[in-house]
Amino acid sequence: MKIVVLDGYTENPGDLSWAGFEALGSLTVYDRTPFVEGNTEILRRARGAEAVIVNKTPLAAETIGALLPELRYIGVLATGFNVVDISAAKAAGIPVCNIPTYGTTAVAQFAMALLLELCHHVADHSRSVKAGDWSRCPDFCYWNTPLIELAGKTFGVIGYGRIGQATARLAAATLAGSPESRSCVPRQTAVTEKSFSSRRMFRSQLPKTAAATSTLSSSIFFSAMCSS
Repeated sequence: MKIVVLDGYTENPGDLSWAGFEALGSLTVYDRTPFVEGNTEILRRARGAEAVIVNKTPLAAETIGALLPELRYIGVLATGFNVVDISAAKAAGIPVCNIPTYGTTAVAQFAMALLLELCHHVADHSRSVKAGDWSRCPDFCYWNTPLIELAGKTFGVIGYGRIGQATARLAAATLAGSPESRSCVPRQTAVTEKSFSSRRMFRSQLPKTAAATSTLSSSIFFSAMCSS
């Protein structure tokens, strides 16, 4: 079986093995495949392949049609599969597979990193100290933004899927040292903006900036609530 990976560098810049694919047939891996000016290079590289693996290289209906009848399988090295024309693949009887769990722990960890950054602004504090602001400060204790402690706060997640649950577990571990902390238990009740304010949600404690609100809304918060 001829297998072609059209843009493998993002998933494997050299620290992983393609041995699993190599065991299935003849494998050709391209780091990147240009597609801005059309699908000419995609077709040149994927022609004759029975299995085509992509990350962000698009496989439009025209491209899929041009790779028939040899093409029998499309694999997406990502969670989202919008780069593939699913309708065209289905019409041709070609299965399309994605990897829904490959980034679960990484995204959950990054969400927690953003949360802690919003609480302490570590990067900005480091920059300020290196610029000499602490040395010039008349007080021994130095900070350049308000500092927020997570103890006693309520943490919630909008979308309690794989990533939401993984993030909730990390939050529970982070807050485990707080005597006020509780286990994270998903609730089926509707969540409204009014309930946020009445429950003194953590968001109300954060800086009122568009950037902070946008980052939190897209990365961390609210649907399965963890009561303090």
